[in-house]
Amino acid sequence: METQNITLKERWDALKAENPKLRIRNAAEELGVSEAELLVTLTGSSVTRLNPDFPAILGEVEKLGYVIALTRNDDVVHERKGVYQNASFGPHASLFVGEDIDLRIFLMNWAHAFAVTEADRSSLQFFGKNGVAMHKIYLTEKSNSDVFAEIVSAFESDDQSTEISIDNTVKEVIELPDEEIDQKGFQESWVNLKDTHAFFGLTRKYKVTRTQALRLAPAGNYAVKVENTALRELFTTISEQEIPIMVFVGNEGIIQIHTGNVKKIVDFGEWFNVLDPEFNLHLKEPAITESWIVRKPTEDGIVTSLEIFNEKKEAIATIFGKRKPGIPELTEWQNAVQAVEDKLAVNLHV
Repeated sequence: METQNITLKERWDALKAENPKLRIRNAAEELGVSEAELLVTLTGSSVTRLNPDFPAILGEVEKLGYVIALTRNDDVVHERKGVYQNASFGPHASLFVGEDIDLRIFLMNWAHAFAVTEADRSSLQFFGKNGVAMHKIYLTEKSNSDVFAEIVSAFESDDQSTEISIDNTVKEVIELPDEEIDQKGFQESWVNLKDTHAFFGLTRKYKVTRTQALRLAPAGNYAVKVENTALRELFTTISEQEIPIMVFVGNEGIIQIHTGNVKKIVDFGEWFNVLDPEFNLHLKEPAITESWIVRKPTEDGIVTSLEIFNEKKEAIATIFGKRKPGIPELTEWQNAVQAVEDKLAVNLHV
């Protein structure tokens, strides 16, 4: 096993020599391994394995001060600067709820923890059982590096080998045929929603996948498929009109949320980017295969979102207008979304 890891590190070194700017996630993909398998080859130099006591580690990160929270999936990277605040840990989900860093965490899907120091850049990195990154916390020049050292010392694992156990079991999502779904019951339940958070339970109750749910939405404008330029169109509008939004990006282990404005929009190759001082978003635009405008009734009125999916029918980003419970969503947001719908709606009945 050790020989295999040395060989892997040598292959990675050769790849880096050819392409010094290649990121570790892309290198892992090229080498046919997970990012964690590649990272662990650096154990003993720039990487320290930590005990996977995630609540205890996360309970200390507020003391790091001003950091960068990074969450991504295959197609979107979400980076938010700030301080981790108001932590709470539960059996199903854990939370950080702050004005800057806002997270919903599903620790049952986390498996590995590392401290990484590359040149002058330090980070805490967390991975799933399959070796895919769940979440990363990068220190900034404003962070408390002494606290970082204390966290590494307190949680350093006795196992500092370059071996790692990876579970590549794929959770297969089976979509039932539409005719097997109680469509009338599902649609009536949607129309009678009181809280957006109940929608996930609704999909489980009626055994529909997320995109199937949108296809089987109640009549009217509850779910409207739009062209895949909708996100670009919407972000351009909200940037120009300074409409505050909420940007949700996640994977199976975490959802990270930015609340506020987006201003600087930049294209770089296939990536659509928001490059603001406190918030960066990098979205691989060609990965978008479905885009839907979705409306859900609540006790505070209709809540509207733009939901973006990839070819695996995975939700890669969801955009809401800025709102809080008890407060209706902004009319400016509703108008901006309606303008996108009017321009880009796809006729599904052609």
